[in-house]
Amino acid sequence: MGDVGALLRRVAWNLNQRRDISSWLAKWFPKTPAKPVVALKTPIKLELVAGKTYRWCMCGRSKKQPFCDGSHFFQRTGLSPLKFKAQETRMVALCTCKATQKPPYCDGTHRSEKVQQAELGSPLSG
Repeated sequence: MGDVGALLRRVAWNLNQRRDISSWLAKWFPKTPAKPVVALKTPIKLELVAGKTYRWCMCGRSKKQPFCDGSHFFQRTGLSPLKFKAQETRMVALCTCKATQKPPYCDGTHRSEKVQQAELGSPLSG
């Protein structure tokens, strides 16, 4: 009978450990991602270098706009940067309002009333 008790304790301990891990994972990797926030209301123009890989900030929380600095992870947004490789060296306008329909490139959405009325660091309403 002693072996059964030890086995049950071990099973209970394993279940408890899984629960602890699950709650930790849910805390750091939420099932429903946070909404991106408006970092700036104008795009950032810069030169992309052919063949270089970039990580565009999708959450709007990076202090190194328009690129990711890892803030999405530490602020537990559930969002990840958009990784892309420049096909050619050229000047581009990268979105910082995070409302573009052509990420990571600016499509002019920042000119909309919705973006212009939003507070920096806040998600767009609606």
